[in-house]
Parts: sequence; C-alpha cells; structure tokens
Amino acid sequence: MSSRHRSGSGSVATAVVVVTDVMALILGLWILMYLLDANRGNELVEFVQGAARRLAGWSYDLFTFDAAWARVVCGYGLAAIVYLAIGHGLANRLRRL
Repeated sequence: MSSRHRSGSGSVATAVVVVTDVMALILGLWILMYLLDANRGNELVEFVQGAARRLAGWSYDLFTFDAAWARVVCGYGLAAIVYLAIGHGLANRLRRL
C-alpha cells in the first residue's frame, strides 16, 4: 500500500480518537459536576449537562438505583466507556488499513 493511503487512514483514526475522547470528557465532566453539586443555573454547567444528556440519551436512565448519584455515574459512565471502546477500537482498525 502507498504511504499516502496509510497517512490518510492515520489521520482519520486520529480524528476518531479525538472526537470520542472529547465525548467521553464531556460525560466525565458532567459526572464530576453532578457529584460536586455544581450550580445548575450556571451557563457552563447547563451546557455540559445538555451535551452529556444528548450523548448519553440511550444510557442515562438505563439503571434504576435508588441513589440518584449512582444512576448518574453508571448511566453517563457507561456511555463514556462505550464511546471510548468503540472509538479507539475503530481507530486501531483504521490504522491497520
């Protein structure tokens, strides 16, 4: 294969890793803000919460723990782990092309 094709695959793989890492960072940041009882009236907190809720729409109410903090950690944490696993796995596959 040409080095040009491999370089393109590497660039795409890097972009995939960056995007999934940012997604996981947003989810992790929301978990931290929730646990630290951040002011939900603050614009940054509202933004992070909204972005995290969109990213974890499929998982944020997946668990039914009695404690709200456990639901947040598990629901949003699961989404972050899945995004990281899929993103890094896809990037590794792209690098091998």
